[in-house]
Amino acid sequence: MRKLYTLFTPLMIACVCAQAQDYQLVWNMDFTSSTLPACWNIETNADGGGNNELQYYCDRGVSMGVEPTTGKHCLILTATKESLGGRDCTSGRVNTKNNLYYTYGKIEARIKFPNTANGLWPAFWQMGNNYDQVGWPRCGETDLIELGHQNAFSKGTQDRYFNGAMHVGAKWDAVWSEAKSVTWPYSVEDTFHIVTMIWTPTSIDMYMDKESHPDLDAYFHANLEPNDDPNYDRSIVFGKPNFLIANLAVGGNFPGIYTISQITALANGPRSMYIDWIRIYQRGDANESFVSNVPSEEIESEPTAVEHVPADGVKPAKILRDGQLLIQRGNNLYDLQGRLIP
Repeated sequence: MRKLYTLFTPLMIACVCAQAQDYQLVWNMDFTSSTLPACWNIETNADGGGNNELQYYCDRGVSMGVEPTTGKHCLILTATKESLGGRDCTSGRVNTKNNLYYTYGKIEARIKFPNTANGLWPAFWQMGNNYDQVGWPRCGETDLIELGHQNAFSKGTQDRYFNGAMHVGAKWDAVWSEAKSVTWPYSVEDTFHIVTMIWTPTSIDMYMDKESHPDLDAYFHANLEPNDDPNYDRSIVFGKPNFLIANLAVGGNFPGIYTISQITALANGPRSMYIDWIRIYQRGDANESFVSNVPSEEIESEPTAVEHVPADGVKPAKILRDGQLLIQRGNNLYDLQGRLIP
């Protein structure tokens, strides 16, 4: 498996200023193209996600376009009340399985979630890239954010109520889960917000709008502790490559709604989840990994933002030595695949 440990490809030279000074941008996707980038798989199924969901996931629920209020170019997942594939509604779900996966780092996404009440269940999450080999829950699941839980409906707090979670286990009916739901100080629906997860070998922390609200604590924290049973050893299960997933589910166990007539969120037409950008940062730690099997020309350009200056104050620079283009960082040289040059 090809591993890239730090920020040393042409895409990676211009960096966005990270929350922690030692994190550097490894991957960025701004969704400015007219077609879905090749690293994303569109899921097509009506299996209910294992949660009795109502939607038929298909390509008509996935599009590239402009968010109408801000004009931002986005990946758009749209839920529509319509009959297709034996279901009463359609929606979109995409993933990067086997195309782009990583271990540890800081993962950020700028997302506009729709009004969820009643019945929509948007989520941004990740699963172990060994899913095809071991299945769920052995692969491990980390939910960076989920909205639309039934507990918020009766209280009228669905626009501020969300959760982060982790799941792992030996089989479907033997799952260890850790989840934390919060009622946030402000609405996180219908405007863009930045979701952040900081994932290290010892812990996972999740934040909402960390840059603009640094005073707010993590809404989810979990320690990745060892366990004698490898199926439940968080340090192992959550210490291997994961891929990204984004979806807009309709109904199911999370909202507690199982008929389309009760999905009030779709009463006045389709509703969409807009993803402006996703970024992955890493520090170059020994156990980090980042793999992209997508040709570099198919990965979108770096964001237009201030260049990141690492904690040591030394910016990476491109140099030509003996006809080979290299990256200089401090006193070290690396090739364009991130390998240290003696």
